[in-house]
Amino acid sequence: MGGVTHARLQNLATGTFWEYSFRSDLKLEEMPVEKHMFEFLYADRDQCCFMNPETYEQIEIARASLGPRADFLQPGMKLGVESIEGRPVNVLFPDVVEVKIADTAPPTHQQQDSTFKPAKLENDIEVMVPQFVKAADVIRLDLQTMKYLDRVRTDSKPKNA
Repeated sequence: MGGVTHARLQNLATGTFWEYSFRSDLKLEEMPVEKHMFEFLYADRDQCCFMNPETYEQIEIARASLGPRADFLQPGMKLGVESIEGRPVNVLFPDVVEVKIADTAPPTHQQQDSTFKPAKLENDIEVMVPQFVKAADVIRLDLQTMKYLDRVRTDSKPKNA
């Protein structure tokens, strides 16, 4: 009895998933994936619009296909877009994004750094942050886990000094 690999596949045209088992001796044809850098322009309720800065070609990608990461898109953000046969199939988001805290409880410096409190970001997403973080702070957030990484430091000294 040969080995079998189980996979969860997605139909890129319809977005549906299905389970499939592959025999170990089966050879699959590799699809050529093209990757181009696009600049995010704007988003409406259903679509996100991107522009190729070299050709000025604009494409629209369904907001639903981007998932919750679509809330972190900012105008001017440059992202890789993968396409197969000229059709966009995936947007490559950065692992870490910098976001501004819109609202949170006042900072408490007596607490240990291991205790967290809820904070609302400018895009209305709520994340957990350490007690010392205050409103208007800019933090680094891991997009995969939606967890706080660290606070962005703002240097008060001029760079020439």
